[in-house]
Amino acid sequence: MKTKIFLIAILSVVLLGANVFAEEQSDIYIIRIADAISPGTAEFIKSGIKTAEENGAACIIIELDTPGGFAESMRLIVQNILASRVPVVVFVSPSGARAASAGVMITMAADVAAMAPGTNIGAAHPVGAGGKEIDGTMSEKIINDMVAQAKSVAEKRGRNANWVEDAIRESVSVTETEALKENIIDLIAKDTEDLIRQLNGREIKDRGKLELDEANTIVLQETLRTKILRTISNPNIAYILMMIGLAGLYFELSHPGAIFPGVIGGISLILAFFAMQTLPVNYAGILLIVLAIIFFIMEMKITSYGLLSVAGIVSLFLGSLMLFEGDTPDMKLSWQVLLPTIIVISGFFAAVASLVFRAQISKPTTGAGGLVGEIGLVKKALKPEGKVFVHGELWNARAKEPLDEDVKVRVVKVVNLILEVESVDESAV
Repeated sequence: MKTKIFLIAILSVVLLGANVFAEEQSDIYIIRIADAISPGTAEFIKSGIKTAEENGAACIIIELDTPGGFAESMRLIVQNILASRVPVVVFVSPSGARAASAGVMITMAADVAAMAPGTNIGAAHPVGAGGKEIDGTMSEKIINDMVAQAKSVAEKRGRNANWVEDAIRESVSVTETEALKENIIDLIAKDTEDLIRQLNGREIKDRGKLELDEANTIVLQETLRTKILRTISNPNIAYILMMIGLAGLYFELSHPGAIFPGVIGGISLILAFFAMQTLPVNYAGILLIVLAIIFFIMEMKITSYGLLSVAGIVSLFLGSLMLFEGDTPDMKLSWQVLLPTIIVISGFFAAVASLVFRAQISKPTTGAGGLVGEIGLVKKALKPEGKVFVHGELWNARAKEPLDEDVKVRVVKVVNLILEVESVDESAV
């Protein structure tokens, strides 16, 4: 009797576990990427895969349409796809879409690679910032590194490794029918529904069979954080935001009470640091840029005849060059952005420092300090105190020697709202 109860209990646990597993496998998560591959895109795909794993999804489908993007972001995406505990399907769609450059490697990394009619894949030759060719040893280094990674991924997934090498070295591109024929992808589907029908019952290496008969589809949406990160995660944009932030805070500190520059500067600086958390930042570059700001501030306090401003410009330039330390050109600052920004920001800092310095050394024009050196006329004889007319006002005044009315005097000092004056004629002697 006890044996029967024990067996029934075990059977119930097994059936319950199977039922729970079936329920956990009931959803298909869909991520739609129709943009360049960036740190924001990598963050979106990473969080999507994590969500699918936590909820025990049957699989996750990445609908891909991309011209390419950052190599570092592509590597992160490939790593997350390969490490995923949930089967990952990359579907180049809709018709007219493409998986170019970084998109090729992402497609190759998928457990199942699919394309819609009228799409293409390829042209994975690396280019620098702004689409420019990379010359010399750097080009050879980058290409060889990408070829080695792509071939390794293709061989792991049982796909055409030779074609991947041609796509990187020769910028080869093929249509969906050619891709299927060349063992680049696994299937062609008209749309997502057709793709799911073809995936249902498909055996996936090391994953088992996909059971998608009653699967629900869930489209994952980007969070606000991911949208902002995707927008500002370009090194050039992050750099410009940082420069705007530093300039705004510098102006606010040198002209307290302006408010607006300080607010804009603070927001820009926070956005820049938010973007830099996903970029390969060299902290020596940040320290040099901060040192440049210190030099510009010191220029307002110390008479260096422009030497501190020159030191600030040099420090700012070197810091900007060192700011990002990625191995690929798309992870570094573009010269078209770097040089104009350095010129504009350095000119702004130097101009503000010059204005502040001039204000500090200029003679006061208002208040008690503005009266010193002014010429007035005695209205009530000074014996030694009396009254003088200066700056359109009548002031109490005193002099070391008696002075008669209508004598011209010069203000020497102001003490407790009493002017100390001297005769203009006597001072000229």
